[in-house]
Amino acid sequence: TYPLPESQLDRFLLKTRVGYPSEKDEKEVLRSQTLVHPIEALKPVVSAQDVLGLQRATREVRVDDAIVDYVVAIAARTRETPRLAVGVSPRGSLALRRAAQARALVLGRDYVVPDDVKALALPVLAHRVVARDPGENGERARDALGEVLDKVAIPL
Repeated sequence: TYPLPESQLDRFLLKTRVGYPSEKDEKEVLRSQTLVHPIEALKPVVSAQDVLGLQRATREVRVDDAIVDYVVAIAARTRETPRLAVGVSPRGSLALRRAAQARALVLGRDYVVPDDVKALALPVLAHRVVARDPGENGERARDALGEVLDKVAIPL
């Protein structure tokens, strides 16, 4: 693969790091794929209707104005911090709110709490900002976002 331009990265909701398997797990992968590839045995776990239903349910998760203010404050602070050349766009703010709604739903709530926002801020926003000094693998952007999260007041 190759690095995508900023305008393309902003279209992805989350960026997660998977890393490498342990040596033990990697050996199991090698052994288990001797005769057959796992994709040949895949079976659906949800239907398209299930996915659409979950999307509807996620949109119905309540987001208090204080949480909206929190998301906006985080985005605004990224645009002001000297460590970032490019801050979070409104599309990034929307993505953070949507991801927080999904997390709340998965955790069995019909409302978002500040921890939902804070837990997903780095995976949702880190690939949407540009650090003045990018460092290796975008670590400086992640560090700058961490500082932003530490400075923005959490609503009570």
